[in-house]
Amino acid sequence: MDRVLIIEDDVQVADMLTHALVPIGYDVNTAHDGAEGLQMNQDSPADLIITDILMPGTGGIETIAALRKDYPEVKIIAISGGGRVSAGNHLKVAQQIGANVTLTKPFTYADLIDAVQALI
Repeated sequence: MDRVLIIEDDVQVADMLTHALVPIGYDVNTAHDGAEGLQMNQDSPADLIITDILMPGTGGIETIAALRKDYPEVKIIAISGGGRVSAGNHLKVAQQIGANVTLTKPFTYADLIDAVQALI
């Protein structure tokens, strides 16, 4: 069973991602910020990591940079709704530092599942 780690500070979004992936056979764990996600991945490496970009504490950009340094082969999907700057700007940076796929919130279950299946 492929392991997916979701790093997302919004509990509702994390639950939505989990409910999309568990029924189709993925083993899903959730962290609520980048520091927690990095620790969880160190303890039990994931095949795929989905990370939000804008989070309190360690954000998604820092998380992706750390993952690329320590786990260069892990697949990463970056997600963002934007904030003060458009989501596209944040996601462009995420892709430049190593995200394999980016998704702008809100996205559909189909978009998520297609991205996950393309990477795993």
